[in-house]
Amino acid sequence: MSQDTKPEDRQIAERADICLSLVRSAGLIALDGFRRRGTDEITMKGSQDFLTETDAAVEAHLKSRLADALPGDDFLGEETGGTVTGRSVWVVDPIDGTANFARGIPHFCISVAYVRNGITEIGAIYAPATDELWFARRGMGATCNGEAIHVADTRSFSAACLELGWNNRRAQQDYLSTLNRLLDHGANVRRSASGALGLAYVADGRSDGYAELHMNAWDCLAGLLLVEEAGGRISAMPEDGLSQGGAVLAVVPALAAETSAATGIPLAPPSNQTDRARMIA
Repeated sequence: MSQDTKPEDRQIAERADICLSLVRSAGLIALDGFRRRGTDEITMKGSQDFLTETDAAVEAHLKSRLADALPGDDFLGEETGGTVTGRSVWVVDPIDGTANFARGIPHFCISVAYVRNGITEIGAIYAPATDELWFARRGMGATCNGEAIHVADTRSFSAACLELGWNNRRAQQDYLSTLNRLLDHGANVRRSASGALGLAYVADGRSDGYAELHMNAWDCLAGLLLVEEAGGRISAMPEDGLSQGGAVLAVVPALAAETSAATGIPLAPPSNQTDRARMIA
């Protein structure tokens, strides 16, 4: 008997197909906006927190199409928010890496996660500028453009390339202290200003770890599932993470314990990593 013969599995399979179709159609809107962007469409939500007309257009597209296809599902988006009343919810970042987008840097993506009964079941990250689509369905591995991916086999910090995300929700000194500890381990540390892509890059072996002292659910849920399904270790998110966010870590297994200690971000137990996605009360 195949996995998809159970009703709940058929429902998730249906949503996986919808997700793949929608994220690509949303990517066309994002890419068109990137090519046509102008300074008049860029506003600031806060310090170093950019918003463009394309963010709103992509989120509106995803929200509308999901409501048409799956009217019983809830929606939580970065720009329009949402009220989570049920046990089936889509969590969306329409443009992750908006600062890059606004400056003409083609390092941005759309991040979509589907959470059922508190567990992230589907994750998709699409970078329209490079036409790369990372996708994972729980228990079925992770892919990039349909090809199976796996985290890197890096075993030494002297050969490791890590990414440390930054935001203004934590004190600057916390960020600098974490950066210094990672550098002291001998790792190369970079920052590319898209946490979702940072996590995707861990999943497919381009980076050996991604850490950020605070991320929102729409930035990280899809990427965390990708890394988990690609064989990496991930952090345990707080119970109220869907609304409040929390610290995030994704890393290759051999460097997991030391990276967790250096960043102060606890790892989920390897045998029970779904705990980090239990974000709905």
